Amino acid sequence: MTNIYFVRHAQPDYKYPDPANRPLTEEGERDCAKVTEIFRNIKLDYAVSSPYIRSYNTIKATAEEHGLEIHTDYRLRERKNGKNSNYMEMFQKRWADMTYTESDGECLKDVQDRNIEVISALLNEHEGENIILGTHGTALSTIFNYYDKSFGLEGFLELINYLPYVVRIGFEGHKMVEKEELLIIEKVFNG
Repeated sequence: MTNIYFVRHAQPDYKYPDPANRPLTEEGERDCAKVTEIFRNIKLDYAVSSPYIRSYNTIKATAEEHGLEIHTDYRLRERKNGKNSNYMEMFQKRWADMTYTESDGECLKDVQDRNIEVISALLNEHEGENIILGTHGTALSTIFNYYDKSFGLEGFLELINYLPYVVRIGFEGHKMVEKEELLIIEKVFNG
């Protein structure tokens, strides 16, 4: 079995407008220690992350503790937000039609396709290994939806309040056979 441990980043500081360089809050930095603690007795073989600093920094101490270099993959970045993108009507439109794109944004299907491309490569190249993957809320939601079509808007609205969040998905080949939540820290989404 191949295990991918998806780690949704800790609480970011939304005062920073550039999503790629948005750091974690002080509270988010402290919560990274809880992520590291979860992995203390889990053997990890490979680390990969979104290049966005909040995702990378959420798994950084864990990777260091396991003697792993974090590989970054631009395809794992968060969805490109469009104008007026974070309000309920837009969430509903996006999840009702995953090809829907608001002005200057990226549709959920595109996010899903690029993330699944990375996961498929990881499953091929690291069969039987334990992989830690630093990710984002929307990206992770589209991954869940790919493997379980019942995951949609309701699941996304729950997950966006988990900062950080750690879930293990066990794969036999490319088929998801297990899903286990290891850490949930709830915060109020205000992005």
